[in-house]
Amino acid sequence: MARPTTTADAPADAARSGRDALPRRGEPAGCAEAVSTAGVLPPRRTVEVGSAVAGMVLSGLFLGGFSVVMNQIGEDVFRDSLHPEMAAAGIDLSTAGDPYTVARTLAAWFGFTLMGVLALGSAGVYAAQRSPERRATGWLLAAAGLVCLVGSQLILYPVAFLFFVGAGLFALRDTDRRPETRSPR
Repeated sequence: MARPTTTADAPADAARSGRDALPRRGEPAGCAEAVSTAGVLPPRRTVEVGSAVAGMVLSGLFLGGFSVVMNQIGEDVFRDSLHPEMAAAGIDLSTAGDPYTVARTLAAWFGFTLMGVLALGSAGVYAAQRSPERRATGWLLAAAGLVCLVGSQLILYPVAFLFFVGAGLFALRDTDRRPETRSPR
């Protein structure tokens, strides 16, 4: 039996329209809950987003770290401490000219690369969270991986691999979810 509605009931009805609404008199218990959760659950791209975020963090650590160090260090400190260590590691900057100028140029290039990686990676994460069913979002992560790979001059290939993993999972993982079924006791 339907109860009469008044304008005083309107706020109460609006408050009851949510997921935690109690059943009205005469309604079977659980009816309102079964209707609100019977829809299709949105897919989650946790692995893809996690690999992209890990790639952005590691890119910031390596590319940004080198850029910050080279922009803060003076030429005399570079020649006394950093240049001998880089030469011992097999990185000979003296073949291209003045080692300090070459290292600062490389730091500027790494900083520019980091900006591109962070922009493309952030756009990919935003698009993945906004509409996770779109496979085209993987292209943003693939572009971030390519920028990381080419911009770091193939040094950060393990970090670029994280972006490629996210892009590949966007292409391969199916996001079709079946509706959740609940028994309406």
